[in-house]
Amino acid sequence: MLRGFFLIFFLLGIAMVAFLGFRGQHSTGSPIEVFPDMVRQPKVRAQAPLGFFSDNRGARVPVAGTVPIGYEMLLPSTKADTGAAPVAPGAENQPAVSFSAGNDYANTGKMGSNWGTGIPLEMTPQLMARGEQRFNINCAVCHGAAALGNGITKQYGLTTVVTLQDERIRNMADGEIFDTITHGKNTMMAYGPNVTVNDRWAIIAYLRALQRSQNASPEDVPPEARIELEKP
Repeated sequence: MLRGFFLIFFLLGIAMVAFLGFRGQHSTGSPIEVFPDMVRQPKVRAQAPLGFFSDNRGARVPVAGTVPIGYEMLLPSTKADTGAAPVAPGAENQPAVSFSAGNDYANTGKMGSNWGTGIPLEMTPQLMARGEQRFNINCAVCHGAAALGNGITKQYGLTTVVTLQDERIRNMADGEIFDTITHGKNTMMAYGPNVTVNDRWAIIAYLRALQRSQNASPEDVPPEARIELEKP
């Protein structure tokens, strides 16, 4: 039995030397590719030809209207005499759309070395509608439509999603929430490169409305509406 073991060990050694010994030699033949999909990926390489297009050029002209991430994008004017298209809902009083371009409170969420509180945009129905739209697109998938932490991702194993209705989050400064959206936290990815500064504040404004709706008291109801509710 021991003789058979040594014989197999000897033969395996010869096979490995024979196979690996040719790896350092030059050859005009095609190399052995164990995982060819890792080498020959269907993607465009910079300054390389591409047979997909009729002109065989891989480099293409950017789609009209695209803006590189990190660059400031000026919004069109709303004046009627310019003939420009109207701005997006909630952005009428916002001069530009940017991705954290400055060091002020609106771009960092900080006042000095502390987290600040307050929405640095005019609170309008359009802003709240914009915040609802952006929240449902970017946040509800994990945190749920009512910010209870019961989004669709929880059904697929993402159990670390917190409820934004927690007292800790409700008492958290607006600036700290802005920073969390911008840079992410724990298993939450950073949304700073994808969600503009103004949209982040719109999301926070809508979140505060959600938190108040789920944690309201009778004193929050206007007196005239309270009378109607108390009627038998």
